[in-house]
Amino acid sequence: MYLGEMNRFETNGVYYDSNTFINMQSSLSRAMKHVCWVAVHCAATLELRKAPPKAGTGKKPAAAPFGASKVTKAKKNPLFEPKPKNFGIGQDIQPVRDLTRFVKWPEYVRLQRQKVILNQRLKVPPAIAQFSHTLDKNTATQLFKLLNKYRPESKQEKKARLEAAAAAAAESKEVKDTKKPLFAKYGLNHVVALVEAKKASLVVIAHDVDPIELVVYLPALCRKMGVPYVIVKGKARLGTVVHKKSAAVVALQDVRSEDQRDLATLISAAKANFSDKYEETRRQWGGGLRGNKSTQMLRKRAKAAGQSTTNPALGKL
Repeated sequence: MYLGEMNRFETNGVYYDSNTFINMQSSLSRAMKHVCWVAVHCAATLELRKAPPKAGTGKKPAAAPFGASKVTKAKKNPLFEPKPKNFGIGQDIQPVRDLTRFVKWPEYVRLQRQKVILNQRLKVPPAIAQFSHTLDKNTATQLFKLLNKYRPESKQEKKARLEAAAAAAAESKEVKDTKKPLFAKYGLNHVVALVEAKKASLVVIAHDVDPIELVVYLPALCRKMGVPYVIVKGKARLGTVVHKKSAAVVALQDVRSEDQRDLATLISAAKANFSDKYEETRRQWGGGLRGNKSTQMLRKRAKAAGQSTTNPALGKL
């Protein structure tokens, strides 16, 4: 109710002046506007969620080049079903591969391989290390060619010679006083006796005698007595010269006149490669070589430290 005389309003028994009433109306109008804005915003959000997605407007991919054909899948025969292989224990056969590392080698093979590795890693004294320096291939070929001319007679040859001599004696024929045939001497004690008596012209020593103590003193003995000597590969190869499985040492005492020149050539080669180099070899230690893994590891460390990787000392212990 408007009370004009007092410029006042009455609402629910409460009297307000004109200024307060106007302020209340403006506050209510602002609140109504806010409520309407929230309602419209919520309705728009719901409409956006319900709307279907828009079709893509991206560019189409380029067409396939000329001649490209579509891959057609081969039709599978339902009668033949694929059976995947199972390479477990006791299942399908393993694929073919190199099984060298899985071979259980015989004991003698393992021992000789381990011995080679130990000789490379450990430091070998000069007296034993000299047996790793052997005669070169060409000279060794000439040497064995000469030795094969003076092979000892076999049992059959000796038997035939004795039978011929006995038959001649039985017929009362004059038997010529033949000289003892020339042949290579073998047997360690026999050869050592010839060297000590300075009767041997050339001594041939095998490089793989086991135990090495049997011949380790022989190079020093030959040098002291002035007898030329050589070290060759293979006691088995020396054994074939004297009809044995193996021979530690073989010596030539005398040769025929037609072979004197070949013997002189071999003696000069023996002196140049062994006798004259004895003082040098008796100071050289052997072994002390690293394996491939440790050598590569040291080279990697040297490269990381900025050092030279071509230093030969990296491969030695």
